[in-house]
Amino acid sequence: MQPRNMSMSGVVDLAAVKAAGEAKAKAEQARAEAARTGGTGAVSPAALVIDVDEAGFERDVLQRSAEVPVVIDFWAEWCEPCKQLGPLLERLAVQYNGRFLLAKVDVDANQMLMQQFGIQGIPAVFAVVAGQALPLFQGAAPEAQIRETLDQLIQVGEERFGLTGIVVDPDAGAPGAAPAEVPAGPYDALLEAAASALDANDFGGAIQAYKNVLADDPGNPEAKLGLAQAELLARVQSMDPQTVRKEAADNPGDVDAQIAAADLDLVGGHVEDAFGRLVEAVRRTAGDDRNTARLRLLELFEVIGPEDPRVTAARTALARVLF
Repeated sequence: MQPRNMSMSGVVDLAAVKAAGEAKAKAEQARAEAARTGGTGAVSPAALVIDVDEAGFERDVLQRSAEVPVVIDFWAEWCEPCKQLGPLLERLAVQYNGRFLLAKVDVDANQMLMQQFGIQGIPAVFAVVAGQALPLFQGAAPEAQIRETLDQLIQVGEERFGLTGIVVDPDAGAPGAAPAEVPAGPYDALLEAAASALDANDFGGAIQAYKNVLADDPGNPEAKLGLAQAELLARVQSMDPQTVRKEAADNPGDVDAQIAAADLDLVGGHVEDAFGRLVEAVRRTAGDDRNTARLRLLELFEVIGPEDPRVTAARTALARVLF
């Protein structure tokens, strides 16, 4: 079996109009067929993680990638880092609730796939979107970095191919299956204390209070937003705006200067300016400097909120310069 229509040169290749049209058409056909037969196409959470071999690669990966991004985890039983990364990816697949499908490939049993993807070491993680492949990362990367990569992958799939993921039905599993755990809470008292500290300009206290909530409930939207705001205000409270802006203007290639100016832009309500400044910093730089600018931009996205159209536009601009 030979994987078809695969390009290893990155997401740029995924912008092809023909491929996008074909992917959208396939996704629409799949939804129409499900509606015609009276099905919802929903899967259980357990079905979000699948084992894939060479014989089923076209069906399970290439064809499925027309409706949802497929993330491929190349692993082996003897690989110690794989034992750390694999469970993390499986947990994220469930948490992302159908926004991507995780396909696990045992390289010892599937040497041909390993060769076709040019795998030099494991763990190695790739993605396939609309039948085309791109490398994501190699090694046991930190969870925050993996989440950022997945977010960008999902955004590309949605914006360029109309891939909205697959429907997950928590009741579609085996009879009597235990429901998903509900995060601990409520956190009203902690969130109120954090907000009071923020209003009193006690940024350190607010930061710690929000972190206490997130330690128990990492996805709590109010705590994530509050923490991002508190950290931003803590950074700018001792800045001299005139000095910061002059340094940024005089040193366009200085990432730290651009980051400081972006923080001031955001606090001053100049959201597009802040985002544009950091997107440009990412475009200009490489290595650690580029990653530093990218991470600060993602932090500022949290301050504004993921649903804001300015964040959506900036994410698209960031994806363009990254890929």
